[in-house]
Amino acid sequence: MKRREFITLLGGAAAAWPLAARAQQATMPVVGFLRPGSPEANAHLVAAFRKGLGETGYVEGRNVVIEYRWTHNYDDRLPELAADLVRLRVAAIATPGSSAAAAAAKAATATIPIIFSAGGDPVQTGLVASLNRPGGNVTGVSSMSGELGAKRLGLLQELVPSAAQFAVLVNLNNPLTEAFVVDVRAAAAALRRQTEVLSASTSHDIDLAFARLIEKRADALLVGNDPLFVSRRVQLATLTARHAVPAIYPFREDTEAGGP
Repeated sequence: MKRREFITLLGGAAAAWPLAARAQQATMPVVGFLRPGSPEANAHLVAAFRKGLGETGYVEGRNVVIEYRWTHNYDDRLPELAADLVRLRVAAIATPGSSAAAAAAKAATATIPIIFSAGGDPVQTGLVASLNRPGGNVTGVSSMSGELGAKRLGLLQELVPSAAQFAVLVNLNNPLTEAFVVDVRAAAAALRRQTEVLSASTSHDIDLAFARLIEKRADALLVGNDPLFVSRRVQLATLTARHAVPAIYPFREDTEAGGP
């Protein structure tokens, strides 16, 4: 091969290389990650998600792209964020730990696969048709922890046997809350105890709920399972400690954050 032909060929290869690299990047699968809260408060979930992908051979930035969408405690943005992921034509949408995010994703697309992990009954919340035959484009795993409200109240009563009135902190915007409250109230009635249901959908609401709790002189607090409370666990721990309110939480990390 002549020198001029070799240089021309080399130049053509050099020009084609970045095009090939860009083409490879363009074909890299993109996965949507949709969840209430913030990345700082849910770092353990992100780490677990990346670990799971890694176990199947996918490494973020190497052979898969993850598009994160967080509400930063403005949960009414979930439909907007889900629609944004659909516009990006992601290969799948993961909604770990949030039935509300899964519902928003389901409302946004009937074709993109949606994978959820939630604490309540996915049939009751309308995510799937049945447990053995989910149907549609939604599947996932449920710990059914939303059905443990009565059990947790019983444990709280054992811890604080003198308690006559329990406060229950929930987010009424969460589709799992209604069934949770019904179970807790039934358990309280069986124990001949009173309950005061307090709702919070923002961090400011949590402060107001605690003011109401003190006003009502509740003897103990049951904190419901909600992404808002996960992202605000330090705030909750600080308030329960400040007011010396015995409390039971859905996760170990809540007590590790300082909750009494």
